[in-house]
Amino acid sequence: MKFEWRKQDKHLYFPKNPEIITLKSYPYIKISGEGNPNGEMFQKHIEELYSLSYGVKMLLKQDASVSNYYEYTVFPLQATWSLTSKGIEKYNKGIPIIDLKDYFSYELMIRQPDFLTQDIFNIIKDKVIAKKKNPLLNHAQFFFSKETKVCQAIHIGSFDDEPQTFKRMESYALTQGFPRKSREHTEIYLIDPRRTAVEKLKTTLQFEV
Repeated sequence: MKFEWRKQDKHLYFPKNPEIITLKSYPYIKISGEGNPNGEMFQKHIEELYSLSYGVKMLLKQDASVSNYYEYTVFPLQATWSLTSKGIEKYNKGIPIIDLKDYFSYELMIRQPDFLTQDIFNIIKDKVIAKKKNPLLNHAQFFFSKETKVCQAIHIGSFDDEPQTFKRMESYALTQGFPRKSREHTEIYLIDPRRTAVEKLKTTLQFEV
């Protein structure tokens, strides 16, 4: 049976209200960077991640030696956001986070199927690099996330309005006895923002508690 994250893992990606949930350890491909998410480099990093993720899906489907392969839908793009040291300095001086996009630090990630290993990833990465002729792909890494407890909720609309949702999430988390651990947070993009009107964007927000 084909694994579809929107169905089998619906509880991880589509919270109906703010909730506290424990996330297990999962395999990911990630690319790290700094700067404005509206910039060219950020978009290139997204393209790199998708080329690798679809490379994994296509190449492993054709490889009979992967005995535990199963059909699956490519997982959604997500990013963990924080500030550079200079950005933190400016934030502590009272500059709103929305005005510090040039000082953002991010880890772009796409979750991978359970059967992907470091060795298999290295082979596929080399094949994709040889095909795409893109040296930036060398910066991509395979890793397993740590098990962690988070507060999560769905935000609808512009990314610039996320502070309102975070405020609601923080209040809920406190009532449950789980204060927010840091200003770092994760966004899971349920709808492609490049092809969706701003007011219809759906993003699952998470922060560690």
